[in-house]
Amino acid sequence: MVGDRHALPTRTLGDTDVSVTAVGLGCAPLAGLFSPVDPAVAAATVDAAWNGGIRHFDTAPHYGAGLSEERLGSALASRPRDAFTLSTKMGRVLVDHEGPWDIWGEPNGKASVFDFSYRGAHDAHLGSLESLGTDRVEIGLIHDPDDHASEALAGTHKALTELKAAGRIGAVGIGMNSTDAAADLLSQADFDVALIAGRYTLLDQSALDRLYPLCVDRGVSVIAAGVFNSGILADPKPGAHFNYAEADQRLLARAQAIATVCARYDTPLRAAALQFPAAHPAVASILVGARNPGEVDDALAMYAHPIPGTLWHDLKRAGLLAEEAPVPA
Repeated sequence: MVGDRHALPTRTLGDTDVSVTAVGLGCAPLAGLFSPVDPAVAAATVDAAWNGGIRHFDTAPHYGAGLSEERLGSALASRPRDAFTLSTKMGRVLVDHEGPWDIWGEPNGKASVFDFSYRGAHDAHLGSLESLGTDRVEIGLIHDPDDHASEALAGTHKALTELKAAGRIGAVGIGMNSTDAAADLLSQADFDVALIAGRYTLLDQSALDRLYPLCVDRGVSVIAAGVFNSGILADPKPGAHFNYAEADQRLLARAQAIATVCARYDTPLRAAALQFPAAHPAVASILVGARNPGEVDDALAMYAHPIPGTLWHDLKRAGLLAEEAPVPA
């Protein structure tokens, strides 16, 4: 196996002993998100992330009804277990299901359903350990509890807190897309980390209003996911997706205007989209989803791409970026 080619900075989550690399690999695409992925390509994608210095891998039972966890666990099986950080999610359990479903391209006879009960969290935790082929995960996240806050706090959060106290996981958090629902949860209980997708990007800085200040105040570290907003910030062409649906003309025009400013400085839009969210003091890591090694290599190259400070100034002056948003130094 090729040795490490790069080293990424690491940050500690909250006041825990759990650390994550500044860039992590989001493993939903490995489970055939929207279209099938060859298992060999999925393994090569994890290899590319490892060789690029990534040591944080995020998955969930929901991703391909266990397929993401299985493929990730298999790809990491030969790696030293103390050398990487795993995060997975609770709040859904797997049930028998025949035929295609949802957005996953590789039916496997299973589907995930919401279950935020105390017992369901323990069942999900044990199921994840089995699928991943490991004896522990470092980060346990409550998965999409937007409409189930009370149940999630009484059941899933209680179970995760007990697992942390027993040394079975190292950090307790949430994995969500919405800012207000996330802020409500964080204000009601103790959490170490919040994985938030798509709410602090070049196109959507809504996390600045309430969520990120709350995270800073409560010492909750953020893992920023969905930095391309489902693709529009990777390639803002007609038909591009924003939040898993086709972007409207207003968003498309805004993304194209940002790309035009980037082009003045010979900076790919992808580089700005990756580096911008990492500059906020609440953010410990950005999470990049990839379905093949080329996407991993590109993301790491874009993360390291030099960007002049005047680019951020021009975006703010044009009203394309919130004035109060922290920008890379």
